[in-house]
Amino acid sequence: MTFSQLEYANKRKVARRDRFLAEMERVVPWAELVQVVRPFYYQEAGRGRGHPPGPLERMLRLYFQQQWFALADEALEDAVYDSQAFRGFLGIDLLRVSVPDATTLVKFRRLLEADDLGQRLLERVNALLRARGRLLSQGTLVDATIVAAPSSTKNAKRQRDPEMHQTREGNQRYFGMKAHIGADRASGAVHSVHCTAANVADISATGHLLHGEEKQVFADAGYLGAEKRSELKDRQIHWYIAAKRSQVKALPEGQIKDLTRALEWRKAQVRSRVEHPFHIVKNLFGHKKVRYKGLKKDSVQWSVLFALANLYLLRKPLLAWSQARCAHMPGAGRKGGVVSPK
Repeated sequence: MTFSQLEYANKRKVARRDRFLAEMERVVPWAELVQVVRPFYYQEAGRGRGHPPGPLERMLRLYFQQQWFALADEALEDAVYDSQAFRGFLGIDLLRVSVPDATTLVKFRRLLEADDLGQRLLERVNALLRARGRLLSQGTLVDATIVAAPSSTKNAKRQRDPEMHQTREGNQRYFGMKAHIGADRASGAVHSVHCTAANVADISATGHLLHGEEKQVFADAGYLGAEKRSELKDRQIHWYIAAKRSQVKALPEGQIKDLTRALEWRKAQVRSRVEHPFHIVKNLFGHKKVRYKGLKKDSVQWSVLFALANLYLLRKPLLAWSQARCAHMPGAGRKGGVVSPK
């Protein structure tokens, strides 16, 4: 170890970033995710583009760090140079290995976008959760969130992103995209992601959010009438869609209104679990705005973000499973609380 590494390893306080990265080291199924990207990653050398820029797992770790901490390409490169925690997570010793630059990260991200690997990474994570009993198929929660995009025309082409659109929610207007998700009723983990422009109605994306095995669907009032759509009317599903507040408020006072309120409260209690992935991605990971131009690029990123959000959401049972698996190994397990990346 170098003197700086030795000094860092023996510091008295364990920072939140260190604990978060230590947890993600154990929670993320690195070997399985590497296998998803490997066939596409090593094809680059056969296309006349030179050798791969570095070890695949290191590039995947670097890309995940960018998503966890909402850093731009150049900012991430600087952060790796500045942070021993980042370098330790990547397995980089500056005396022996150089830090991948921003251009290398851009090429890796474009590889994921070209082959639509974001969805495949999400599917592999969900397959792991399903194998460990954390992703069931009894019910689905559907919802959508608006992600703001730059509305300024002060750029080279003097125009906004043509794939983003304006919409109104209440008295507020937004310009950007929508991330539609279908989440597991029991765990809240996201199993389906569909990105559209912001002006696309929530109900029109419902068919993309169901995996086909659910018996129940919970949704807010924006999905009223979903069961009558041509692609959904033949499915054997019990729909629990919230009533409009104005309709409940218009009911006369009495037993019927009280029962209706109790029913709506119960549906909202179940449906609230779908907000947790949005909270993780927007508030903990810090992705409140669109980062890239074009829906395809953003769709790949948000599929990866929700895959990482699933692992973070279910980190406690996954860490317990990892600890139980390694219970008989010498030196297994790490101490430290569960924290957010920030």
